[in-house]
Amino acid sequence: MKKTLLTIACALTASATLWADDVTTTTTTTTGTGTLTEYTPGSAFVVKETSGPVTYRYGDSVTYVTKSGKTLTADEVKTRIHTGIPVSVGYTTSGSDRVISRVEVDDD
Repeated sequence: MKKTLLTIACALTASATLWADDVTTTTTTTTGTGTLTEYTPGSAFVVKETSGPVTYRYGDSVTYVTKSGKTLTADEVKTRIHTGIPVSVGYTTSGSDRVISRVEVDDD
């Protein structure tokens, strides 16, 4: 009986491991840098990069930080994020869209 239960447990563990391997996905964050030329919170984020203007799409959440790593509060985002500032944008791609995950600005 113990041998049968052990065999079943091993079989279930192996099949769960195989199934998990089939659904594992990875995402790679890419970074773009330039000057913020259009900004409307939640809808428009355009950066003038060396290749020209690049439009980014908002995803579920965006983290705004300084170069030293300090996360900006909602009030700080309202005052510090505006057109004309240099930014570094961390993004993933979804189809042909660049989806923002992180925006880095200079320290004050």
